[in-house]
Amino acid sequence: MLRSVSALVLDELAVFEFGVLCEVFGLDRSDDDLPVLDWKVCGTAAGRPVTTTSGVHVVPQHGLDGLAGADLVAVAATGLSEYPPEALDALRAARDRGALLLSVCSGVFVLGAAGLLDGRRCTVHWKHADALRARHPEAVVEPDALYIDDGDLVTGAGTAAGIDACLHLVRRELGGAVANGIARRMVVPPQREGGQRQFVELPVPERGGDSLAPVLAWVVEHLDAGHTVAALARRAAMSERTFARRFVAETGTTPHRWISRQRVLHARTLLEETDLGMDAVAARCGFGTGALLRHHFRAALGVAPADYRATFRCDHDAGPGAA
Repeated sequence: MLRSVSALVLDELAVFEFGVLCEVFGLDRSDDDLPVLDWKVCGTAAGRPVTTTSGVHVVPQHGLDGLAGADLVAVAATGLSEYPPEALDALRAARDRGALLLSVCSGVFVLGAAGLLDGRRCTVHWKHADALRARHPEAVVEPDALYIDDGDLVTGAGTAAGIDACLHLVRRELGGAVANGIARRMVVPPQREGGQRQFVELPVPERGGDSLAPVLAWVVEHLDAGHTVAALARRAAMSERTFARRFVAETGTTPHRWISRQRVLHARTLLEETDLGMDAVAARCGFGTGALLRHHFRAALGVAPADYRATFRCDHDAGPGAA
């Protein structure tokens, strides 16, 4: 049963991610018959201001002793690359006594520095995934997820995904009614579909040379046409075997996968910028049918095309909730 939550804040604190922890765990919503948690904000010393990435200061009311006894210890995001040894000791002590651990975005690096990620599944903002793997090679980093629940360790990806992680933990520990009640007050969905892949930029793969550049450019301009290795090899004036080998060397993937990825990229643009129906989008991208579009789009981005459009459409009409 989750009754108490202590948040660890360090210098270069990310204010939004810290605010997520405050919003989910720190507010009194007893007027909605929601449980009130014992909430503490803890720094390396009580009353010592913590710098933030937004130019303001946060003053924790508790020192590291405020982490002791908490059912959940939440680590807020920080821009630091080195962390106070006493804070790492306090996190290890929390783990050893059986506390739940939660991180939002770069807070996972603090857990890693404390040695708490070895052999554990975790996630982080997709831009930091390679750095997390490099710094903590024993961690099992899953960059496509909005959050990872690994039992007593829950890690959330960047920014708003911290809301997903926090609400998931509330749902797990206090039940769906409590999580839904908090989400309703926050005016956010209790659960989101998909993962980080839908937010990741997918650039055209870098080419190691320019011998296939004209062919690749032509394919991008004619994605609605059917393409075979044999036809593309003829356009490049190469044998099929040479073309396939050169293609992998220059793009890092096979012709089929590269073309599918370009079609998904084009579909993303059409979904963001046009009113075309799914079958029309599929035809323009070369997928042929809406069903095939949905299959490849979900495989690449982890979300259905219609849901992607609802989230990323560039010209949403301003409704009653618009500012």
